[in-house]
This record gives sequence, structure tokens and C-alpha cells, in this order.
Amino acid sequence: MRHWFRSYWAEEDTWFYFEVDADGWVTRQVELQGPLQRPVVAASSAEWEAARRAGTLADYEAAFGATAESPVHEWDAHDPQDLPAAEFETVWRAARATCRARARARSAHEG
Repeated sequence: MRHWFRSYWAEEDTWFYFEVDADGWVTRQVELQGPLQRPVVAASSAEWEAARRAGTLADYEAAFGATAESPVHEWDAHDPQDLPAAEFETVWRAARATCRARARARSAHEG
């Protein structure tokens, strides 16, 4: 069973949005930073793993970042706020679009 929540980290002025599986592992993660809530991460653990196997992990992380590396029940000092799946999906789609556009612009600039 999937679960969705968000948590705010004041020190970095960042909202973290998470989708976690039944065992507490993050399957998708979004990070929105600053007062404009600029997407800096929109990563999927399945995509990250596929990129690692394909040898394209650096490109994936440059575009989308990475998910948390431990299950949520091991985390300290976070105050999760439950989210409906639809709200997570809205944030996910917007963050992915921004990260994709930023990656394309970076690629065009480098090429």
C-alpha cells in the first residue's frame, strides 16, 4: 500500500513530498526549495535503479536528483503531513516538467 506525505525543512526552506511503499521505502520524491518553491528533485527510485543498471545514473541524477536512501521509519526529526494521492500527483507532474525542461536546456547549452 502506498502512502503520501510532505515534510518541511526550515533550515533549507524546502518542502519534501514523498510517496512511500508499504515497507516505508521512498518510491518517488519531490523537493521544492525557497519561497518560489522551485523544484530541485523529482526522482523515482525505479527510474534511478534503471539508470544505475544502464550506466546513465549521472545523467539521471543531474536531471531529477535521487530519492532518500533509507526507509521513513528510520528518519529523525521530521514532521510528516499526510497528503491525498491526487495532491502528490499534481506536485509530481509539475516538478517533473520543470526538471525535464531544465535538463533539456542544460543539454542544449552543452551540445
